[in-house]
Amino acid sequence: MVLGLDLATFVGQLVSFLILLGLLVYFGYKPLRRMLDERSKRIKESMEQAEATRKEYEQAKVAVAEQISQAREEGQAVITQAAQIGDRLKEEARAEARREAQAIAERTRLELERERDKLIDDLRQEFVDTAILAAEKVIKETLDKEKHKKLIEEALEESTTFKEG
Repeated sequence: MVLGLDLATFVGQLVSFLILLGLLVYFGYKPLRRMLDERSKRIKESMEQAEATRKEYEQAKVAVAEQISQAREEGQAVITQAAQIGDRLKEEARAEARREAQAIAERTRLELERERDKLIDDLRQEFVDTAILAAEKVIKETLDKEKHKKLIEEALEESTTFKEG
């Protein structure tokens, strides 16, 4: 016993230590190891689930961005189409207004021509009647009114033919 170790005590303590170690391994380490493995498994599953959720989030984010982009494009297309329809309606309204203005101008022109022709006919008639009265006074006799009227109308026709030609 040089170091103060007794072999029997040492072996007894070693056997006690090994028995205690065996009991601890069997009753303490295995349940502790099982609990740590389960916890590790739950953490790993949580991490995988978090990663899957992150991927789903990224996919949803991309899908939402695409939908927003598509909605903007559709909105822009609707705005463009509405502007084109508005321009077409304005042009149709302008064309309709032009047609109506032309129709009004044409009716007015025709009405003015009818009035002018009526005034010319009335003036000729009055001129014929005045000429017959003047001729009656000059000649002091009454001519056949129809013959005289016919002569004056022929003279007027010739005078307007010379003016137009």
